[in-house]
Amino acid sequence: MAADPDSAWIDDHAPGEEGTLTGEAVSLDLHPTGFVLRALGAIIDLVAHLILFVVLLTIVGSIASRVIIEGAFFAALAIILFVTSFVITPMVVETLTKGRSLGKLAIGGRIVRLDGGSIGLRQAAVRAMVGVFEFFITLGGAAALSGLLTARTQRVGDLLAGTYCQYERVSGSVTPLFGIPPQLAAWGRIVDVARMPTQLSRRITQFLAQASQYDPARRARIAAELATEASVYVAPVPPVDSELFLAGITVVRRERETEALRLERERLARLAPALRGTPHDFPDRGA
Repeated sequence: MAADPDSAWIDDHAPGEEGTLTGEAVSLDLHPTGFVLRALGAIIDLVAHLILFVVLLTIVGSIASRVIIEGAFFAALAIILFVTSFVITPMVVETLTKGRSLGKLAIGGRIVRLDGGSIGLRQAAVRAMVGVFEFFITLGGAAALSGLLTARTQRVGDLLAGTYCQYERVSGSVTPLFGIPPQLAAWGRIVDVARMPTQLSRRITQFLAQASQYDPARRARIAAELATEASVYVAPVPPVDSELFLAGITVVRRERETEALRLERERLARLAPALRGTPHDFPDRGA
């Protein structure tokens, strides 16, 4: 079934993107910062560093006016202050704050590695040095073009450093929990639900949370499309309404994942004495 344009509201990932994949092959549902917000954050950072450069240059100029300094020496000092303001300062700030800066705080973003981890000195240094080329030599054109053409709005410095800007301001609303529909109680005990793509699971959850806000025709259409996609991962498929089917899948997956976590905690609790204790007949050497 072809995707309906009305269902675009429940899918804000780029096509084919399933979130961030860590080194342990765990999918993280992280959101990159949009182009407009990234541009706003870059402007704020650029203005802040420009103010710092002007202040430092004013201080050095004030000292130079009282001391006889050659023009070449003053030019060298200006270059050092420029590097300090636009390379060293952002590099140190992003390293110490784990990817944050004044502009990132304003837009709710943070620079992270592609696997979702915090950046280090190497990534911050690459971004800062390439930033001079992007924002001063090309007047921001290279950064804007790269941000528009990449799925995660990465500028050239991000591509070379292996980073992107993660959006951290998520909604604080809590989705209410609901139980298995009575019509699906027997089905819930025998159904086999395979692992679904993260993207599809998130779309189903969002639809169930917001379905009451849409008119009946659109609500039924979106539910039918999602049910068709989800039915590939479910056996048997119950002969019920599409929205009821989606609710049943959500509850079954939630309850089974909760049970799996409970059993895992119990197994770890039983193994705790062996894991924390000493081997049999191992001599006690004291604390």
